[in-house]
Amino acid sequence: MSAVPLEMTVVEIAAPGGPEQLKTARRPVPQAGAGEVLVRVAAAGVNRPDVMQRQGRYPPPPGASDIPGLEIAGEIVALGPEVVGFNVGDKVTALLPGGGYAEYAVAAAPLCLPIPGALSVAEAAALPETYFTVWTNLFERGGCKAGEAVLIHGGTSGIGTTAIQLATAFGARVFATAGSVEKARACERLGAVRGIDYRTEDFVEVIRQQTGGYGVDLILDLVGASYLARNLDAAAVEGRLVVISLIGGARAEINLNTIMSKRLTLTGSTLRARTVAQKAAVADAVRRNVWPLLSAGRVRPIIHATFPLAEASEAHRLMETSTHIGKIVLTV
Repeated sequence: MSAVPLEMTVVEIAAPGGPEQLKTARRPVPQAGAGEVLVRVAAAGVNRPDVMQRQGRYPPPPGASDIPGLEIAGEIVALGPEVVGFNVGDKVTALLPGGGYAEYAVAAAPLCLPIPGALSVAEAAALPETYFTVWTNLFERGGCKAGEAVLIHGGTSGIGTTAIQLATAFGARVFATAGSVEKARACERLGAVRGIDYRTEDFVEVIRQQTGGYGVDLILDLVGASYLARNLDAAAVEGRLVVISLIGGARAEINLNTIMSKRLTLTGSTLRARTVAQKAAVADAVRRNVWPLLSAGRVRPIIHATFPLAEASEAHRLMETSTHIGKIVLTV
């Protein structure tokens, strides 16, 4: 095995702003601390929080690297003190609080998982942020169960393509919104019983027709304020709404009478700022419940495009067009 160098290439945010603010730079290779491993990065996932961080709207949590990148796949090249269960040379995918857009990254050992099945490193790098987020929100907070009707907004995003597949695999009847007829059909190919083009269709009316007026038991929402009232209308009695992103704003008026009369549950969460122990609990649940599905090929990460690390700005430009279906990944 080749020695770990002293320096590495990274992608920095030169200043808050557009994609052009992503610049390559040289930095010292970080060292693994207690309970951590050093990973030679082969690929890193690109996510909306990376874009928001670049824009100056989502600073990293205290102690996290200022380098963007929340998920990686690669090979462990060094172990910090107190690490058990891993060896140098292990191929892993890992959830990070930051630092993924680099040739090397430090990861908390409990947030590393073996690369499942025959997945490529690019596919593996598309797993942690997305699958951890979907599992903790759709299943742990949302209580998704077999036989339920589920509405997933942003169905062709990385989160959406994952949520459609997982909800379907666990026996739910899935509906999904997307921004074109083509994207709506893509949602159906992933398992949704009906993709909804939100530009030309009213998802509340489609849900009403498709469910015989019942509504949906669970909604996974990436939009936020601008969808709140209609989400409450689309929800069935005893329905649950889980908000995980605020693309459509953070503040909205809410009709409490709708929540009371339908006995609705409104919740939401973020993942990045949770403690390692809290995220480790999610990692363990994902390993037990989702990794077997990935290894068996029953669900899979959908990769729209890959870019070399040095072209991170182009990856961000693509993400901001919202024309992609699935994940965007950087290769190192």
